[in-house]
Amino acid sequence: MVAGLRVFTERSNDGAAGAPILDTDNGEELMHVQPSVSIVLGNRPPESPGTLYISTKQVVWLSDTERTKGYAVDFLSVSLHAVSRDPEAFSSPCIYTQIDTGDEDDESESSDSESNGTLDLSKITEMRLVPSDPNQLDTLFEVFCECAELNPEPVVEALFSEDEQEHNWIFSADQLGPAMGIDGVDLEWDSSPTGFSTIGHPNGDHDLARNVLELQINDQRFEDAEEMERDNSNGRH
Repeated sequence: MVAGLRVFTERSNDGAAGAPILDTDNGEELMHVQPSVSIVLGNRPPESPGTLYISTKQVVWLSDTERTKGYAVDFLSVSLHAVSRDPEAFSSPCIYTQIDTGDEDDESESSDSESNGTLDLSKITEMRLVPSDPNQLDTLFEVFCECAELNPEPVVEALFSEDEQEHNWIFSADQLGPAMGIDGVDLEWDSSPTGFSTIGHPNGDHDLARNVLELQINDQRFEDAEEMERDNSNGRH
């Protein structure tokens, strides 16, 4: 897997624009097609509308006017995706994504992403997908969530070394946050028939983080109860 955003030009000969050629031999399947979607890479202006293809492995955008122009990113490199409707954040409603480039020092997209007029995709850490019909945002978000769950981040091995697996099972929120990709991320919540749904979705193992934190809280309650019992015993003596 290539970390970060990459050029994608592998198209079939079917249709005028040509659909992306997927790795079907390894089980990749097309999940959703959304026409009339503009793509915004970092702080660059929007590209002319193209077609968005979401598969079980990756997100692919292909230009409708230039067969040699297209971009793709694997879901394992999408560290966060969210619905953005705030005009102060961006002028049009869109799917906002953060991209892991594999470079720990590359905290944000900067002027280094473009040199001598040539775009350096390895420096792009933000991507926006702007459908011409904003009503499609919720559908796109749901497909993103479904496909992200098919590509879980292998964080368990990173969290626990061999020694820690035997002796240290408790991690603080500060330790878990960056490993889970939720450091500094604000989540928005929206009403739905099921009661609630996430509008911002950091990709990763949420159940693991929640369960470990609940275990830590329960352990603290047991310690507090034991301390109170010792104090009462000392008072009686």
